[in-house]
Amino acid sequence: MTDSANLLEALAGRPELAKLRRGIEKESLRVSPDGELARTPHPQALGSPLTHPNITTDFSEAQLELITGVHCSAEDVIAELEAIHGFVCANIGDELLWAASMPCRLGAEEDIPIARFGTSNVGRSKTVYRNGLSHRYGRRMQAISGIHYNFSLPEALWPVIAESRGRNHDQRFVTDAYFGLIRNFRRYSWLLIYLFGASPAACRSFLAPGQEAALEALDEDTTHLPNATSLRMGRLGYQSEAQAALDISYDGLDQYDATLGKALTIPYPAYDAIGLRGPGGEYRQLSTAVLQIENEFYATIRPKRRTRSGERPLDALRERGVEYVEVRCMDLDPFLPLGIDAATCRFLDVFLLFCLLADSPAESSRESAALAANQLVVVECGREPNLSVALADGTQTLASWAKHLLDRCTGVAATVDAVSGDRKHEDAVASQRDKVDAPEQTPSARVLAELASRREAFASFGLRRSMEHRQWLAQREPVARNQLADASAESHHRQAEIEAGESESFDDYLARFMTLDQR
Repeated sequence: MTDSANLLEALAGRPELAKLRRGIEKESLRVSPDGELARTPHPQALGSPLTHPNITTDFSEAQLELITGVHCSAEDVIAELEAIHGFVCANIGDELLWAASMPCRLGAEEDIPIARFGTSNVGRSKTVYRNGLSHRYGRRMQAISGIHYNFSLPEALWPVIAESRGRNHDQRFVTDAYFGLIRNFRRYSWLLIYLFGASPAACRSFLAPGQEAALEALDEDTTHLPNATSLRMGRLGYQSEAQAALDISYDGLDQYDATLGKALTIPYPAYDAIGLRGPGGEYRQLSTAVLQIENEFYATIRPKRRTRSGERPLDALRERGVEYVEVRCMDLDPFLPLGIDAATCRFLDVFLLFCLLADSPAESSRESAALAANQLVVVECGREPNLSVALADGTQTLASWAKHLLDRCTGVAATVDAVSGDRKHEDAVASQRDKVDAPEQTPSARVLAELASRREAFASFGLRRSMEHRQWLAQREPVARNQLADASAESHHRQAEIEAGESESFDDYLARFMTLDQR
């Protein structure tokens, strides 16, 4: 990895560095006051999950997804996330938002309600997709929650970066640069899992038959791994044999398009066995391919482009290039009322900017295998003393390599702070360095320490933290409640208009939607 100091020097003093763009999508389970998964429908006051711009559902009817707009400061994105949280908590009665990534007590598999989006073709397709997920992976796995962090650069920075790299500033360059960011992110994202992983334990009721053998009992109701960081990102989380065999290329948009496109079109025997339709003719899944749609690919980071109505994500990327990246490896921090805070956002901004500016060679198959191994070892053993991670030319201890990466991030943070006129980004990096020197300060270690010191089961820990977060929100100044209520009412009207205006049959809609362009 060569020095990116020349690019930092070119960007130094640019006011746009203080206006990096970010947005947050946060998943949380709705739970009853006793910590059980809510069985109630999506609350009417929260609007239509099909059309509300800020509040929807993920896999389950009880799994909310809270979505901010795009903001040019960490404080502003957190402020909007807090406003959405406050509105939700004021409109879900005595229910709570579960504070942890690993689920609450879920009950029987078949009792986890799949999200519903109404009777329109697009709404029905969303539910069919989730039915497919339940057949393929089981409903328990889908109840795991996390934070997705969307990041992009202000448009005014791209000509400077292009000139420094001897390229013309056009969409092809921007797309190539984002893929360079993605390759570096894949190389170094184990650092985020170590620093921010907060799911080292799970409720025993979450486990499927055979999963207990890979974990250790903490008490009769809690399972864990003593040095784990984020079980959500490992074999207990979003993993599958079918996806493990995928060889998705991030060397550029054309390669990504070709390799992901195959996964969307080639049938997979186990999913063929499930069948496209059930005995009564109802759809059981959208397709029998390895992936039903692009969103089923469980990557730690995705290239993204806002889609038009009825447009497939891969078609949007092919047509208009990459617009931003979506980071998908962040756990909910149960010690933070919103699961994330402004300091974490600042560190992510610095880390992602570092990944974009640093040299990013093509990724070989050998390196891809090493990166997957790094992620798994950090997930399961990340706080183990003297743990090593793989490099392109050997191995190095996690601590020494983490400090090297944080040194690089410090230079980026200083350049951003020179424009911002403060030390907030440098302080954000420094606080993460403390976690390398003292692993007991990581969220994963703090979770296990609190379970042990209080002799508390994971389910009790999650419930207590959820109650504390609700109390914290209740003491905050209500913000944007009227605007969010208006958005909820408008979303119901919009859903009704969509449903009333349709004439195409669902079969025809699905056949058209599932066909990728130019393939």
